[in-house]
Amino acid sequence: MNDSIVLGIIWHLVGAASAACFYAPFKQVKHWSWETMWSIGGFVSWLVLPWLVSYILLPNFWAYYGSFSFSVLLPVFLFGAMWGIGNINYGLTMRYLGMSMGIGIAIGITLIIGTLMTPIIQGRVDVLFGTPGGRMTLLGVLVALIGVATVSYAGLLKERALGIRAEEFNLKKGLILAVMCGIFSAGMSFAMDAAKPMHEAAAALGIDSLYVALPSYVIIMGGGAVINLGYCFIRLATMKNISIKADFSLAKRLIVVNVLFSMLGGTMWYLQFFFYAWGHAKIPAQYDYMSWMLHMSFYVLCGGIVGLLLKEWKCQSKKPVSVLCIGCLIIILAANIVGLGMAA
Repeated sequence: MNDSIVLGIIWHLVGAASAACFYAPFKQVKHWSWETMWSIGGFVSWLVLPWLVSYILLPNFWAYYGSFSFSVLLPVFLFGAMWGIGNINYGLTMRYLGMSMGIGIAIGITLIIGTLMTPIIQGRVDVLFGTPGGRMTLLGVLVALIGVATVSYAGLLKERALGIRAEEFNLKKGLILAVMCGIFSAGMSFAMDAAKPMHEAAAALGIDSLYVALPSYVIIMGGGAVINLGYCFIRLATMKNISIKADFSLAKRLIVVNVLFSMLGGTMWYLQFFFYAWGHAKIPAQYDYMSWMLHMSFYVLCGGIVGLLLKEWKCQSKKPVSVLCIGCLIIILAANIVGLGMAA
């Protein structure tokens, strides 16, 4: 395994760690509706930071985006919107199935679809099945799924031991939402593939390979922002028990604290894909579809580790933690198998 691939895997791990931690600041927000908190964090992560970073990177911001035809930008935007739908369904999945079952099904589906559909759409199925490296990476995907399932089972054991249940447990509704979440969340992987002309144009401008994907986030996350912010604004305007006016009628100090924590959560959310771009840049072009598998499996891995550090796994039985550790080790094994496959 060469140094570039190892570095790519490490950057994907860093991005996933940020994804696993991003909700911690949101938990510090007090007496606000989820919609207001999510809108402020999302405004920072989906609009402010992508635009700011791109403005800094690009020698001529408007000329860069103006150089692309509508036919290039539209699929990137729509795949971003597709990912945005998955993002909303993710939260609803947790409501109806609980964290462990919801994560296991949703992440498992999006890992498979986001990883394997990209080369299939590109007509590169021969890379998957016709080369030793492709077959090795497929094995890595299978092992990663086993790891995700194991960690999810550990979460289920923890929930049972602590007596935790989903807010409104509904198996049928939850399974439908989990499948939708898994399918639509893969839109980010598809968007990155559709944005390759944008990456190539950024490289032609002399932008370092680590940063060439970042300008495309203006379009990708713009699509996600339309869906997420639209959903939040509609709820704030129509729901009787929540309103922006009520949220901002609190004490000024609490409002400032809530805004800052929401902005911090949004920043950490953006950083997951900032480092995703770094990791993606280090993965060999013929295996670039594996970036999604690495990101999603590391997300589950880091989520488990963060939970341990925050002492969320304290229960009388040691079995949940033991199963969690086994699942984490399986995911680490999967990353190594994928790395060896890409180096083959």
